[in-house]
Amino acid sequence: MDNAVTFSESPILWILSHILGALFNLFNALSSPHLWLDWLTWNNTTEDKQSLMRFIYYGASIELFFVFIFILISYTIAGMFYRPLMWRTVITLESMANRIGRFFAWGGLIMVLVQIMVIFTQRVFAVSQITLGFGLSFSFDVSWWSESLKLYNAMIIALCVTYTFVQGGHVRVDLIYSAVSFRSKKIIDMFGSIFFMLPAAILIWMYSWFFMWRHLIVPKPSASDTVDRLVMKARALRWNVETFGFSPNGFNAYFLFKMLIIAFTGLVILHAISFFYRSYLEWIEGDSAEGRHLDRDPASNTEPETLANQKMEN
Repeated sequence: MDNAVTFSESPILWILSHILGALFNLFNALSSPHLWLDWLTWNNTTEDKQSLMRFIYYGASIELFFVFIFILISYTIAGMFYRPLMWRTVITLESMANRIGRFFAWGGLIMVLVQIMVIFTQRVFAVSQITLGFGLSFSFDVSWWSESLKLYNAMIIALCVTYTFVQGGHVRVDLIYSAVSFRSKKIIDMFGSIFFMLPAAILIWMYSWFFMWRHLIVPKPSASDTVDRLVMKARALRWNVETFGFSPNGFNAYFLFKMLIIAFTGLVILHAISFFYRSYLEWIEGDSAEGRHLDRDPASNTEPETLANQKMEN
């Protein structure tokens, strides 16, 4: 949907026009999914290529941003009038963060096992090639396995970030927070999630989305391209997945790191919403709602009690 008003002419009217136009854009996307999802059944047709280009454009577009804002505002208003809906959303998003984090945390064990395997094959058996598999095996140079450790490390960082947040494992630099009242803390949490956490994640998404696709297809899409220009480029589109390595026989799947950036930002965006909802509910319902339905690991659950006991002793 085209908007006649530009941001430089009237920022407020520009924002309002896009928010109002978001409903039309959402209806248009849901009523015509083939225009941007037809590429999922890839047959290398012109329609597939054009739908992929539309998907790439709208994946980090102004239109998607305002559709997201429209849905978020509408859902939040509904949750404020019916708090069980907001609590259910918090439980669902925190549970998702925990499940994903607990699964990919096993990447740490994989890193250790791969490192042990690399050391033994290099130092003990003096082998330069490692082959794994039963029946269908795959074989790579030792340097490939050694460099693949970076991928497991990136997976832990990107996919366990919200899990760590739920568990209270991130480092907090506390200058004011501990000295204020319970409700003031919740106001600080709400402010931080909406004005720091969410905007930062959205900004990273918008930059990293095109960065990822530029390493998957040619001609390379640009954030400055219009949807019509990208559709015109679709005639020459082909898959060109990045498979180069930094050493001759080294790890060659660095495109996965670009995908992890998108996964990371998506998780942070969802958890910013979850954290805002939890902070709002605890602010409304008071001290009795603190930590309600919070699924923390046993080690994490003992920390608040230990700190409380230490304060009482002092």
